[in-house]
Amino acid sequence: MRTTFDALGTILPQLGAAAPHEADDEAVRRRYRTVFISDLHLGTPGCQATALLQFLKAHPSDYLYLVGDIVDGWQLRRRWYWPQAHNDVAQKLLRSARKGCRVIYVPGNHDEFARQFVNHQFGGIEVLEEAVHVAADGRQLWVIHGDYFDGVVQCAKWLAYLGDNLYEFTLKLNRHLNNLRGRLGLPYWSLSAYLKHKVKKALNYVTDFETAVAHEARRRGHQGVVCGHIHRAEMREIDGVLYCNDGDWVESRTALVEHFDGRLELVHWNPSLEGGTMQDTHTKEEMA
Repeated sequence: MRTTFDALGTILPQLGAAAPHEADDEAVRRRYRTVFISDLHLGTPGCQATALLQFLKAHPSDYLYLVGDIVDGWQLRRRWYWPQAHNDVAQKLLRSARKGCRVIYVPGNHDEFARQFVNHQFGGIEVLEEAVHVAADGRQLWVIHGDYFDGVVQCAKWLAYLGDNLYEFTLKLNRHLNNLRGRLGLPYWSLSAYLKHKVKKALNYVTDFETAVAHEARRRGHQGVVCGHIHRAEMREIDGVLYCNDGDWVESRTALVEHFDGRLELVHWNPSLEGGTMQDTHTKEEMA
């Protein structure tokens, strides 16, 4: 994994200066106290970097948590892929830190190379193994990526790599399928999301994962937990603990946000047909 970091080092000098279009717009749509995002998978064709950049520009925050799998080291080791849009996202994250936003990076399994830099800063971005975020209303939220609760990742890494390759193949097939659907005037449809929701073993895995993460958060004395990893945005109470998964920026384009009164909300970002953006809020909000 060190070779992945060294390869990334070749583009770092370019990240110091903002891109011509990087200047923040004066008309900010909404500022949040905190934004949690994960599973960007920069370095893969599936990353929706342009939509992510639009979201970050439109919604600045005092705190920004990068909850793992920000850069996909697994894929970059096999094939180097780093277009300008991915560079722009990296520039935006660094720029946010320079402008006073506290940016905290909790690496995941796909960017585990960054775990060797835990408790260090990188361009003003703090790298931590895990974090505890204190919300405006005083609640403690445990922030982790979540891969430590994935038995496949921990006990059979070869199977995790195989699953990652199959997922990338599904995404590639899905892009071709949706190109065809677009020409037919049909809306976007996610093959991988369909499989995740229909395959019984996948549903059982998600439920077991959510329960295990929530129980560990309760054991540690936290009122809630924020994680990623499984690419499924969710917010619900599990045995008295608020479980929050901020989703991903490969398919769902979701984030968890904290308002200035401490209220938490899952949001879904939708680029408009005219090239602008609109925000569509999930119906699920924090349970009292």
